Amino acid sequence: MALKHVNAVVVGAGAGGGVVAKELSEAGLAVVLLERGDWVSFETHGHDELLNQRTTVLGNSCGPDDHHPRVVANGPGQWKSVLPHEGGYGNNAACVGSGTVTYGAMAWRFLEKDFRMRSTYGTLAGSTLEDWPISYADLEPYYEKAEVEIGVAGDMSTNPFSAPRRRPYPMPAFPYNREGRILETAAKHLGFHPFPIPMLRNSVPYGGRNACVHNRYCVGFPCPNNAKNGTQNTVIPRALATGLCELRTRSIVSEIVVDDQGSARGVRYFDADDRAQYQTCDLVVVAGAAIETARLLLNSKSKLFPTGAGNRFDWVGRNLQGHAYAGARGLFDEETYDDVGPGATIAISDFNHGNAGLHGGGALCNEFTRPPYAFSTQRPPGEPRWGKAHKDFQRKYFKRSVSLHGPVQEMPVFDARIQVDPTVRDHWGIPVARLSGSRHPHDIEIGRFLSAKAEQWLKAAGAVRILPSIPGMGLSGGQHQAGTCRMGDDPKTSVTNKHGQVHDIPNLFVADGSLHVTNGGFNPALTIMALGYWVGDHIKRRWKAGKLT
Repeated sequence: MALKHVNAVVVGAGAGGGVVAKELSEAGLAVVLLERGDWVSFETHGHDELLNQRTTVLGNSCGPDDHHPRVVANGPGQWKSVLPHEGGYGNNAACVGSGTVTYGAMAWRFLEKDFRMRSTYGTLAGSTLEDWPISYADLEPYYEKAEVEIGVAGDMSTNPFSAPRRRPYPMPAFPYNREGRILETAAKHLGFHPFPIPMLRNSVPYGGRNACVHNRYCVGFPCPNNAKNGTQNTVIPRALATGLCELRTRSIVSEIVVDDQGSARGVRYFDADDRAQYQTCDLVVVAGAAIETARLLLNSKSKLFPTGAGNRFDWVGRNLQGHAYAGARGLFDEETYDDVGPGATIAISDFNHGNAGLHGGGALCNEFTRPPYAFSTQRPPGEPRWGKAHKDFQRKYFKRSVSLHGPVQEMPVFDARIQVDPTVRDHWGIPVARLSGSRHPHDIEIGRFLSAKAEQWLKAAGAVRILPSIPGMGLSGGQHQAGTCRMGDDPKTSVTNKHGQVHDIPNLFVADGSLHVTNGGFNPALTIMALGYWVGDHIKRRWKAGKLT
């Protein structure tokens, strides 16, 4: 029996897709929201440290499961299949809310220069560095809407480098924990400008949800108190409340159907019972995150697009970015840990831009609480990883260490890419994503610079031993994946226009980190949400004008 035709199908119920589904359904469109995972909760797995989205020793508590392999490069001309809990996979959660269920919930706006990287720094050999086709000013109202509707706590009054904003955050910032207070004094002594990390967390009751209880098991885990704000507990419930949005979980989309005139007509997917389904619609919005969005477009072949939807100029899947993390860890004689979660409270933005000889930089923040197992994997070179000495180190330094790290603004690389593998298929027979390429060498230069600044800060804070952390050249991606369907004005060098509308397919849109031309020196979640509002607003206006029916 054929499924009832709808106005819009949104693929992916994460940071971007959840927002778009809410925007369109509240505008009166009939929407089907397809999610490959299911609803999850803290009660499902509790705080099992070996089964969360960061450690993954025993798997991923919030998905995906082993039905979803990928293929990664394993040497020149060699490939290997990997499962979601294995290295190189580039995993993100697969559930309603996706990464917004398990993320650290840092709520950063990109800076004005982050949208104008090529204009600011010029070209860089080996990189496809480019400006965004939109500015910070264009996106600012949508950042504000995300902060209000989803809920952000913060205060930028002591950060002179922040981008301009029209109104304050809707909730007060979280206070510094013990680490934060130690680091604040040291930062000011060095002439840095510390400020509280903006968080998609309730510092006070907000939106009908509880205030944060400062649980240590936060990043990598769902919230036990419903105080961490993601699309699963904000915009998706609002979409469902309209009566116009239907959420179908455990739905694996295999193809966007594009007709011979170049219009999307619907999507093929497998439902929760592994039955093949075809949902027709007036428009499609893809928001499956940078790896899966690129994979879906590449698997959507048609007469006009024999190499994949929107891939006429071979840009789909290119320029995969994430964040190369750099910084340092300091060991102290005094206790620095006070068991106040989530741990990360303080940041500086002094080194995102204006660093001599470098194209950009990144923020530096103290890290989230390291639960016992995660801390046991962090040992200085030569330190025993078993036996009495290992246990003694654990006892002595678990409460006497501070980590400072930041996301390096990576330089996009054309050959850092997603393809579909010619032989390996998933549980449903769909060709899987194949990841290849590497970071740009300049990312390592920026990483060394940020690591040195972290060392300087930790030394001023009283660390007695400092362990630098510098990224390697391996392919990026992971939870901060971006860039594979970049927006731009020229169809020959981008996949979508500035509104996320795929070039040559007027009723096919992208609304996730795939759109990012560059990925900033911050966690990208709030920018993805803002783009969801940006794309959704454009679709609403075009729909009202009769341009998408």
